[in-house]
Amino acid sequence: MGDTGSVRRLERPSILEPRQEPTPMPRLALYALTVCALAVVAAVVSFVQGYWLGVVWVLLAGLSSNMAWYYLRRAKAERDARAATG
Repeated sequence: MGDTGSVRRLERPSILEPRQEPTPMPRLALYALTVCALAVVAAVVSFVQGYWLGVVWVLLAGLSSNMAWYYLRRAKAERDARAATG
């Protein structure tokens, strides 16, 4: 009626196995910097054309720059912690 073969167990990676090394600059920080640059360009274009919608772009640039700063600092702290523990 049914399959009576052996049951396969899914293997999970061990906690002790080495993980892939992180990239030198976190990807999220790079994305946030890109969004920040694009938002600044959009704000400048918006203000030059006379639209006050540029204020929203300035706010988005501020938010994304704070995100980039946060992710860079977090990566540095993790790297320093790994170096300290060996």
